Amino acid sequence: MSLRIHSFEEYTQVYKKSVDQPEAFWAEIADNFLWQKKWDQVLDWDFRKADTKWFSNAKLNITENCIDRHLEKLGHQSAIIWEPNDPEQHHRKITYKELHAKVSQVGTMLKNNGVKKGDRVCIYMPMVPELAIAVLACARIGAIHSVVFGGFSAQSIADRIQDAQCEVVITADGGFRGTKDVPLKNVIDEALVQCPFVRRVIVLTRSRTPVSMIKGRDCWWEDEIKKVEIMGNPECVAEPMDSEDELFILYTSGSTGKPKGVVHTCGGYMVYTGYTFANVFQYEPGEVFFCTADIGWITGHSYLVYGALLQGATTLMFEGVPNWPDAGRFWDIVDKYKVNILYTAPTAIRSLMGFGDEPLEGKDLSSLTKLGSVGEPINEEAWNWYNEKIGKRKCPIVDTWWQTETGGIMISPLAGLTPTKPGYATLPLPGIQPCLVDENGNEIEGNGVSGNLCIKFPWPGIIRTTYGDHERCRTTYFSTYDNKYFTGDGCLRDEDGYYRITGRVDDVINVSGHRIGTAEVENAINMHADVIESAVVGYPHNIKGQGIYAYVILGSSLHDHDLTRRDILQTVTRIIGAIAKPDKIQFVSGLPKTRSGKIMRRILRKVAEGETENLGDTSTLLDPAVVDEIKAGAL
Repeated sequence: MSLRIHSFEEYTQVYKKSVDQPEAFWAEIADNFLWQKKWDQVLDWDFRKADTKWFSNAKLNITENCIDRHLEKLGHQSAIIWEPNDPEQHHRKITYKELHAKVSQVGTMLKNNGVKKGDRVCIYMPMVPELAIAVLACARIGAIHSVVFGGFSAQSIADRIQDAQCEVVITADGGFRGTKDVPLKNVIDEALVQCPFVRRVIVLTRSRTPVSMIKGRDCWWEDEIKKVEIMGNPECVAEPMDSEDELFILYTSGSTGKPKGVVHTCGGYMVYTGYTFANVFQYEPGEVFFCTADIGWITGHSYLVYGALLQGATTLMFEGVPNWPDAGRFWDIVDKYKVNILYTAPTAIRSLMGFGDEPLEGKDLSSLTKLGSVGEPINEEAWNWYNEKIGKRKCPIVDTWWQTETGGIMISPLAGLTPTKPGYATLPLPGIQPCLVDENGNEIEGNGVSGNLCIKFPWPGIIRTTYGDHERCRTTYFSTYDNKYFTGDGCLRDEDGYYRITGRVDDVINVSGHRIGTAEVENAINMHADVIESAVVGYPHNIKGQGIYAYVILGSSLHDHDLTRRDILQTVTRIIGAIAKPDKIQFVSGLPKTRSGKIMRRILRKVAEGETENLGDTSTLLDPAVVDEIKAGAL
């Protein structure tokens, strides 16, 4: 079976086969990849034990699929294009042939520093090509990479290093993000006070910031590479990995405050990310793919690095931020490299909308053929702006729904094939069997219904465990509803069978017996001309059971707040109905967001409920000071 689907009719046929004969379907898809030894069994699973195994006893190395198998045809094609933070600095282009040599070199360097198969390596680096190379080098030698976003606090890093027991850390002296210099090595030094078992820290030179280097523990990346060159750059042979060997750990915020180490394994993750990249983006050979996510997040893992390289794509890495040196930076990059596919977050889209049309003037966006959205449901206004201003109404938009735990995209249009609707993730990918259930776990049949979104059959990219604590994995994802993976999201399935994510289940507000999705209310508030962004939560209400509390960012401070409140209420009433009108509207200058752009609603809920002391872990926030302002202005 060909990896890529070419029409909507073909999608419906392929989807039917994937549900009727899932094992035969995935075996045919897996045949598109390079295996050192084929599997004995396609699938072995038991959701009650949170136990899933794909392609049992198969042997492979994901880097042979990402790099080696492309060398003959694509050796001289750019694998990675790197755009630095400072547009005045030189960009870099690394061909597949060069990437092969560099990954081999760094793999040997890691071996020289005592890293072996199964070891955990913490990577805390800026968005430079060496970050992607380090990730691939770990995979090449069978080490398990744990990438931590290059902006987390020392405590957050220490928690992650301790949980995974990483004895080796790869970092840089510093990094750049917009106008900020990020002192990475200093943060690592502070974290490692709590991690005396770390025996080696490899430091890349990036910012030339003065750093302290501890004898016997710390070494320079460049010095270690020279040692490999003196050895004659021996080829680093790809380590044979079992399909179910761990590939990486990626930490996601837990409700308890303790981060969860989501584990993905080699074979299933490879098949799923490669398959979804090819189909969702309808990738054509030679296209330039620009994913704006940091590699510290799952989107960066699955689509900037692995998914793109598995398909022989040219993937673009950007070190900086979308609004520096001005709000036209993304559009400059699209113009400069003739980007064909842009995959970014609604948060970025809404932020750039706020700057108006001026940053778009004089920018040639005609190379764009496909657009993507990731991270949260995209509101209708942002979807329309993205479609009209960026895509010029000729680029299909794929509104992709998935999670760190799913490994890859689960529900999404296939670009240019699936008819789209603003705000809808549309239809499941082949192999994905979603269902909606009520609070008691009863499946809700038919269309024009809503409920809690579950998946009732495994897919190759599914989470295997939470590192060192399998029971946490079982109770979090597999115990709420019998024999189902629970996504934690509420969802609507419309008359056409299209899926629309309505937000986390704990973000569904029950107002006087009516279930209202926070995303729906936010979408309505954001329609107001003066609103840049909003976040809505529920809070206890004496009469309605739950009231609606809205936190709203305005485009200008020159507003009559009472009048603007009334205008917003009128807007929500017009778009949804009077039942959805917020009871309280607090105007704020910012929202508590993680560095991946997700709003920490847990904090907003507590403030709305009058709880301002025990707000839990705020170390993962981009700007913790925002929380103090929100507490001070609570209504």
